[in-house]
Amino acid sequence: MEQRGNFTSKLGVVLAAAGSAVGLGNVWRFPTEVGNNGGAAFILIYLACVLFVGVPVMLSEFVIGRHTHSNTISAYNQLAPGKWWRIQGINGVFVAFVILSYYVVIAGWTLFYLVEAVMGNLKESADYTAYFNDFVSSPVSPLIYAVAFMALTHLVVVRGVQAGIEKCSKVMMPMLLLIIAVLVVCSFSMPGTSEGLRFLLQPDFSKVTPGVILSAMGQAFFSLSLAMGCLCTYASYFGSDTNLFKTACSVSMIDTMVAVLSGFFIFPAVFSVSGVEANAGPGLVFITLPNVFNMAFQNVPVVGYVFTVLFYLLLLLAALTSSISLLESVTAYVVESLHQPRARASVYVSVLSMLLGVLCVYSFGPLSDVKLFGLTFFDLFDFVSSKILLPLGGILICLFTGWYLDRRLVLNEVTNQGRLRFKLFRVYLFLIRYVVPIAIAAIFVNELI
Repeated sequence: MEQRGNFTSKLGVVLAAAGSAVGLGNVWRFPTEVGNNGGAAFILIYLACVLFVGVPVMLSEFVIGRHTHSNTISAYNQLAPGKWWRIQGINGVFVAFVILSYYVVIAGWTLFYLVEAVMGNLKESADYTAYFNDFVSSPVSPLIYAVAFMALTHLVVVRGVQAGIEKCSKVMMPMLLLIIAVLVVCSFSMPGTSEGLRFLLQPDFSKVTPGVILSAMGQAFFSLSLAMGCLCTYASYFGSDTNLFKTACSVSMIDTMVAVLSGFFIFPAVFSVSGVEANAGPGLVFITLPNVFNMAFQNVPVVGYVFTVLFYLLLLLAALTSSISLLESVTAYVVESLHQPRARASVYVSVLSMLLGVLCVYSFGPLSDVKLFGLTFFDLFDFVSSKILLPLGGILICLFTGWYLDRRLVLNEVTNQGRLRFKLFRVYLFLIRYVVPIAIAAIFVNELI
């Protein structure tokens, strides 16, 4: 078996783990949730959910991964040999595999729009709804771009932990943050953006309902890429000197910053154009925003061109950092448990996931009328993974760490065998035992009804 890699620096640890957490959901889903749930009040609730739900679960995944230095399935086998807890390990790897199969479809759309933006084909006069629908329903183009994106992901993972994941994370994450900063500055320069800023900064708590709170908890859970096995796998590459709690806080902070700043450049842009709603839904990214960018910068087309290109480059980088962690989670299992060389293992996983992804690609075209349980393949994979398996996985992680694992084992991991002080251990234990499982269960029920 190949020698196991490890991250070589604290910066590499944080950026790689942050890259796993930061994904399309930060730039796509978060602004949509903010728009649908009243703006600033939702953001404040979301921040509280990240702190009290997201960080404890992430810390638990770090404890499991770093203690075992194994892939997700082997980690649970080591900590609970012969017990049914290994189901969560299997669930994590399986979910990562399924999510990757449809994630590359959306990422492929992003790659296509980036190419089109660079070529100047996203024009003001275009019918963006028809433009998008014609592309996704094509039998060839979406598949080509999905395969191309999968190839990009594979090229990083096949190089290993240090030369691939860590090295690329040190380049892509700073680039992603820089692009966001530039987009925010450009967006603030638009006329009439004060309304967008008020929407984001002035909370209206009269709009807060139990549904809004559950939406905020759900967004915090999904945004941080919890219960997918990715963070557990990455933690297995952490060194013994890594401060797990500090890393969890840093990753959560970066992830939240990306999400919030995405709102800070999207909503001022949206509010600067009359007739465009803040709650435009998923079509916000591929239908609404190209039109917004063209209209907002019609007097300065060069700035509009740069803004649009940078936006889709941002989306691509966010998608790539997440897809790398998804592919690595499954590849690590094949390498370590099935004893395959990394080069061969990553090819196996990439090809198999892409074959499943073909069904998702064609869910918007030739297979759009083929449905199981009333859902297309894309919607079915999304429903099963995000609405059923992920919440169940989150609950199992909480129960496993909070109730099954020896308290001393958990304490030793979060304190690096007593070398660090962790005054919040009792608070963490209370949250992971009682508060977080109930919160995730509420998310679970809310997502199903």
